[in-house]
Amino acid sequence: MIKNITSYKLTTNACYIGHIVQATVVNLTPVLFIPLREQFGFSFGQLGLLILINFITQVLSDILFSHAVDKHGYRVFLVGAHIMTTIGFAVFALSPLVMPNPYLGFIAGTIIFSASGGLLEILLSPVVNAIPTGSKSSSMSLLHSFYAWGQIAVVILTTLFLFAFGRQSWPVIMLLWTLPPILNVILFSIAPFAPSVPEEHRQSFWMHYKNKFFIVAVIAIAFGAASEIIMNQWASAFMEKVMMIPKVLGDISGMSMFALMLGLGRLLHGKYGAKMDLNKIMLLGCAVAFACYLIVAFSGIGILSLAACAICGIAVSLLWPGTLVLTSERFPLAGTWLFAFLAAGGDIGASVGPWFVGVVSDNAINIGFLSQIAGKYGLDSVQLGMRTGIFIGALFPLGAFLCLLYLRTAALKKQGEHTL
Repeated sequence: MIKNITSYKLTTNACYIGHIVQATVVNLTPVLFIPLREQFGFSFGQLGLLILINFITQVLSDILFSHAVDKHGYRVFLVGAHIMTTIGFAVFALSPLVMPNPYLGFIAGTIIFSASGGLLEILLSPVVNAIPTGSKSSSMSLLHSFYAWGQIAVVILTTLFLFAFGRQSWPVIMLLWTLPPILNVILFSIAPFAPSVPEEHRQSFWMHYKNKFFIVAVIAIAFGAASEIIMNQWASAFMEKVMMIPKVLGDISGMSMFALMLGLGRLLHGKYGAKMDLNKIMLLGCAVAFACYLIVAFSGIGILSLAACAICGIAVSLLWPGTLVLTSERFPLAGTWLFAFLAAGGDIGASVGPWFVGVVSDNAINIGFLSQIAGKYGLDSVQLGMRTGIFIGALFPLGAFLCLLYLRTAALKKQGEHTL
């Protein structure tokens, strides 16, 4: 066993870098919104469209490539995904120099690197899951912790670079972010891969698409992803507009601390979680996240809200990777399609959740009894809206809790049937 793990060390390291690349694909463009707006006069709608294109492309990539990956193997698609990331970043960065309408180049670049992000979602987890280790859940948690480290690195390093060299230097930092995927093109070209399920034994999607466990697992990962992304994306604005905390402090103490705790939770479980009951930890995490949402929504104490935001990061840290593990253990002969549909479910939750909270926040002031509450407690429309939105956001960890409770009950029932 130790020999096998050692022989796949290069593979696991490449997968860790792959998750940093995926974090770059998701988080780099939003960091550049203000420089792009200042240089080209883009509206927020145009900038938001790039994020929507990113999301749609990743979901389509999740679904469309799963069969081809099972047929042709991981290596060609992992190498290809990192080449696409490099090309996408380069197209985005160089568009102002080579295209009359840079925005069209930005769309093209976004489609290219977002397709690679979708591929990485369905490739990295099954590659690590196939490696013989003592604990699949620990390996998966450690792998997904690198997304959080990548997110922190992208935000901090890109921001510092723009501060040091000026916002007009954004194409340079974008080209510098091609270095990790270029490195991974080399690593995945030579890295060994653990044997996957042979095609003759592999179970197809059509064998399980009506299975209640599978359906609930997709819903669970959607709720879990929403629980993670809502707090992550709204923390900065909430701390600034509602708690009146300066933006720099809110970004560092809110969003960055959330990402840090998210990565720490996954790292700690990766190191010490082999003997723990994963499902129980996830249920506890949902309960803690639910409480954190309520504290942020109702507390008038800034430091308490910041602490709840950070704690929420560690509470939701296992919801995405843990659901992958629970589902792959239930369907060990499934192909890449299993990870593809779970990734698509996560992406949908990660986009619909923050959008729904935004809609609630925009319209809360128009609800009669809420406007009365706002007047009673001296809240303006923005403060009322955002508090209401975060309160509604608490429904997502609650939904994840109910789904995971079903998965646990179903797993225990199946285990009991096997022991009879």
